[in-house]
Amino acid sequence: MPKLAAIQMASGPNVNANLIEAERLIGEAASAGAELIVLPENFGLMGLKETDKLGLAEDEGSGPLQEFLSLQAQRHNVWLAGGTIPLKASEPGKVLSSCLLLDNQGERVARYDKIHLFDVDLTDSNEQYAESETIESGNKVVVVDSPFGKLGLAVCYDLRFPELFRDMIDEDVEIVLLPAAFTAITGKAHWETLLRARAIENLCYIVASAQGGYHASGRETHGDSMIVEPWGTVVARQPSGAGFVVAEIDRMRLLRLRETFPVLSHRRLHCNLSA
Repeated sequence: MPKLAAIQMASGPNVNANLIEAERLIGEAASAGAELIVLPENFGLMGLKETDKLGLAEDEGSGPLQEFLSLQAQRHNVWLAGGTIPLKASEPGKVLSSCLLLDNQGERVARYDKIHLFDVDLTDSNEQYAESETIESGNKVVVVDSPFGKLGLAVCYDLRFPELFRDMIDEDVEIVLLPAAFTAITGKAHWETLLRARAIENLCYIVASAQGGYHASGRETHGDSMIVEPWGTVVARQPSGAGFVVAEIDRMRLLRLRETFPVLSHRRLHCNLSA
């Protein structure tokens, strides 16, 4: 059975330092047998302010972050979900928050642009977030074939929107890769519950890779990267600190569950995202 890994980081404003840390963790996860590795959201930059990402925006298909991901996938002979990187958007002053999926030859297989943007006020911790001021929302659900099964891509705040995962089910998703940077407040309250709920509802694996720790901006992220199997059991987790988790993916168990517990075929209401 193939092994998949989720990496946990506490990225900062120094891009080179972040990439060195990402390279170290990718290498360790690959040495542990991982064949597909997921990096966290904003792995290359957690800036001092939200606009910092604009200076890092790359043209699609070209740029240091994309070259880094391709090189790591080739070097370690792994499929790699590149957390998120900022790509140039159509709206001035904004970027796309894009998760790139690369195969073990370093070739891009898919790109998912984060659909749901985190615009909230957290009164308990006096935190405010307005991703829509610097990020252009995506509008396409992404599910692709792979040697591991049908892979779906989602990012962080997407986790709170079950209709997105239902659209993935319409495309026969089996494993969802979810880079994230949940806040400490929302993560403590909802992270594990939401991950397990999405896995249970859709009888799928979820590989959730998180930012976890204190960042130079003063922000604290929750961490607790984990891999959840289709019955909702957490099979591997990294509660805190930089590191990674690895778990085997039993596709035959997933298919048997869907056959013997056919809840997905009992659906009567369908929700679809409009483009």
